[in-house]
Amino acid sequence: MQKAIAEFIGTLTLVLLGCGAAIFAGDKIGYLGIALTFGLAIVALAYGIGPISGGHVNPAVSLGALVAGRLSMSDFITYVIAQCLGAIVGALILYVIVTGKTGGYDISKSGFATSGWSDYSMASAFLFEAVATFLFLVTILGVTQKGSPSMLAGLAIGLTLTAIHLAGIPVSGSSVNPARSLGPALFGGATALSQLWLYIVAPCIGAALAGLLFRDGAPLDANTKM
Repeated sequence: MQKAIAEFIGTLTLVLLGCGAAIFAGDKIGYLGIALTFGLAIVALAYGIGPISGGHVNPAVSLGALVAGRLSMSDFITYVIAQCLGAIVGALILYVIVTGKTGGYDISKSGFATSGWSDYSMASAFLFEAVATFLFLVTILGVTQKGSPSMLAGLAIGLTLTAIHLAGIPVSGSSVNPARSLGPALFGGATALSQLWLYIVAPCIGAALAGLLFRDGAPLDANTKM
């Protein structure tokens, strides 16, 4: 139960802060500000709830850990449920806040930090989400394996997510997190819901491939160390 609560609160926090930055201040802080908000939130969560649940706050991360043999199936199911519920509640809080804006807030015009593609093709968005999630999981599984400097893990993971968002926001909206995409999509309209599948399938493919590389704790094989 402690793990589930930690993942619920962690994912809620990520959506509230990261997506909140995009909704409330995106036009002022730009891609850099949004990317840093997500990255710094992950750094804080890694150290805050990491000792309890590992601080996954992302079904793709949990899938990668499952495939790598670092998470049981029962915990995986618990984590994913908690993460999705946390993302939905986080998005609900944002929805309540934004609808209280003086003069109103038109989600169809101003957006709701939903994941989606427009300037690039669906294939481009899919490829970025899959590859970026793979690289994200390589970082996570690498810096958290036995022998790695664990005190720096949260910082490395947060900086990696920041870099991913800086590169990918123009291409796919840069999610690499099915839960983060699910929550806002439920309030963001029909287009967001119709494109949601990509932000579930592509990250899961990338995460599973990274998990295979680190199966049984080794990045490539039993004789290879990072």
